[in-house]
Amino acid sequence: MPSLLSAMPILIVATLCYGLMCAASPYGACRKCKGWGHKIHQTRTGRLKRGRQCRRCYGYGRRLRIGRRLYNSATRLHHDGTR
Repeated sequence: MPSLLSAMPILIVATLCYGLMCAASPYGACRKCKGWGHKIHQTRTGRLKRGRQCRRCYGYGRRLRIGRRLYNSATRLHHDGTR
C-alpha cells in the first residue's frame, strides 16, 4: 500500500495539469492528419501533393480534447438537471 499512497499526489497533479490544459487550450491537433487537415501524398517523382480532406476533423486540423468533451457533457448534464 505505501506505493499507492506515494503515487496519489503525482496522479492528482497530473490530472489537475491536464484539466488546466483543457481549459486553456480545448482544441488539440488531429491525430489522423497530424494537424494538416488533409492527407499528404507523395507522387512518383517525389513531390508532395495535397490529398483529400480528413474525415475526423473535416479539414480543420483541430479536434476537441477528450477532457474538454467530458467537461462539456458534465456541464450540459448539470444544466439540464437543474432546470
